[in-house]
Amino acid sequence: MTDYLAQLAAILQQVPRASLTAIADRLWQAYCADAQIFACGNGGSSATASHFIEDLSKGVDVPAGARRYRALSLVDSVPIITAYANDISYDAIFCEPLRNLVRRDDVLLALSGSGRSKNVLLAMQAAKEAGAGVIALAGRDGGDMPGLSDLCLIVPVESMQQIEDAHLAITHAVYLDLKARAESAARR
Repeated sequence: MTDYLAQLAAILQQVPRASLTAIADRLWQAYCADAQIFACGNGGSSATASHFIEDLSKGVDVPAGARRYRALSLVDSVPIITAYANDISYDAIFCEPLRNLVRRDDVLLALSGSGRSKNVLLAMQAAKEAGAGVIALAGRDGGDMPGLSDLCLIVPVESMQQIEDAHLAITHAVYLDLKARAESAARR
């Protein structure tokens, strides 16, 4: 146990701060443009995607009437996911609902520990086709995500648990930055 925690702490120390800032800046641009932020991932990454959207949607404390983050998790509608999985394919569970909603200047946050999850990659492609921005959090060697994203932060380790833990810490760090920006802007 102690080794795992020490390794995770070392991984988090190596996260490029410039990448965190670039991700927060791009999501802040989306907020300022009243654009939508979407998120998706599988398994533990789906939980992180959902958690990040929940933080943005509920956790930002702005006065009544002030603009809030427009944020939606593509992983949270089981009926939509199972309909696309059953009627088309599991690969379509994110890209097809995204095509219904995404617009130019929106942003997709895509998470994949392997960087090779076909349903996540297809969502990234759909976002790009619509003119939306794509931010990726990947693990290992990044898989195919760097080529489909505007910003890709890779946690270059093999342990899926450490990748998922790092992604959660990264999204919390970005969220806290975005929360502070929105709350400060609302008070002006």
